Amino acid sequence: MDFRLLVIDADQQFCEQVQSELELEGCAVSWCTNGEDGISVALDQPHDAILVDLRLPGGGLSLCRRLTQSLVDTPVILTASNADMDGAVSALRAGARDFINKPIDMAQLRACVERSVRDRYRREVIQRLAQVEASGSRPVGTLLGESRAMLEVYDLIRRVAKTETTVLISGESGTGKELVARALHGEGNRAQGPFVAINCAAVPANLLESELFGHVRGSFTDALGDRKGLFQQAHQGTLFLDEIGELPLEMQPKLLRVLQERQVRPVGGNSTVNVQTRVVAATNRDLEQQIASGRFRADLYFRLNVVQLCVPPLRARGDDILLLANHFLRAASERLGKRSRSVSSEVAKKLLEYDWPGNVRQLENVLERAVTLAQGERLECNDLPDRVRSHIPALDAGQTNSAFLSLEQQEQRHIAYVLRYVGGNKTQAARLLGVDRRTLYRKLLRIGDQALG
Repeated sequence: MDFRLLVIDADQQFCEQVQSELELEGCAVSWCTNGEDGISVALDQPHDAILVDLRLPGGGLSLCRRLTQSLVDTPVILTASNADMDGAVSALRAGARDFINKPIDMAQLRACVERSVRDRYRREVIQRLAQVEASGSRPVGTLLGESRAMLEVYDLIRRVAKTETTVLISGESGTGKELVARALHGEGNRAQGPFVAINCAAVPANLLESELFGHVRGSFTDALGDRKGLFQQAHQGTLFLDEIGELPLEMQPKLLRVLQERQVRPVGGNSTVNVQTRVVAATNRDLEQQIASGRFRADLYFRLNVVQLCVPPLRARGDDILLLANHFLRAASERLGKRSRSVSSEVAKKLLEYDWPGNVRQLENVLERAVTLAQGERLECNDLPDRVRSHIPALDAGQTNSAFLSLEQQEQRHIAYVLRYVGGNKTQAARLLGVDRRTLYRKLLRIGDQALG
């Protein structure tokens, strides 16, 4: 991580040492040898962190208090030679974010500053996203998210919503495909009509035809009267066919005929009924692979897939994780009658690092559990399930037997893995790699696209 550091220390040699060593690693370091000059520079120029000597003439603690009162979001780190515990406690009470002893190990200093900068960033993100959530604004429908991946989803929804085009929504389980379908309905010309949903995997195959197309009295044993199917119930509205990849093969040509002719024939009926229903389908399966294996008809696939809308997995949505977490925290607190809570910076780190195989649905469940069990004002790591709390971001499988690769090769592989992990989002990749975007771009230019695979 590159950062801008201000050093305020009466020892000019120490200041120059810090500057020379950290600037070799791409960090910008400025320094002052007295408190008044330090205050002036700190207020005049933005810095990611400020390093202050506890023994500074005029008082390091008083300078720390002035800095933290004037620059509430900039972490201050205090240093001292042979400092005791009383000095550390006094430093923290004065508003310091951290405290380290002299002589300072430069690796320790860099790690300390990076930790403070990351904590500050997470707090800023949590605060900003909480403000977005509190404003009640929604980009499209009830969807939440500010990531580039979600902005692309919103754009496609707006472009397609007011047409009659059939849309196929794809994405992993738990990503919110039904919310996207509802957004398409709500933003479209049929918003005043009904929105009717069915999970094709949840209805027994022998009942699905009647469920979709209806039936007439006496058409089968339990048909005690005429019944409209979901296509008719969704007339002038939207029919959402969830898990369309689970549709029985024998039902597929019947659905294709309805989509082509805009007419349904109830089970046992002799006549057809016209329907004006927009169809939106969703799947978490690879339908092209289903076609290759003979489990899905190619003609139905192409009829459904006029426009495909891909919902990104949660792990590729960056800071949206924290925005959604704040939303679920508030909703769970209200539902459970609990006091509203915020997340600590360590919890935010864990949420961002976890890969969320169950996506948004899993995040909601994790936050509800945390609200149920939490005792403090903020959620802490102990309130998270063990699988989230103890998760360590996985390395690329290709690195398992790479003990004898050079450091440069290891770096290339890890950058490639992180980029794939976040769906190509370079801003999020830089954050996970602990570098700024400019540094990542320079590395990518050096590595080249071919090396990244």
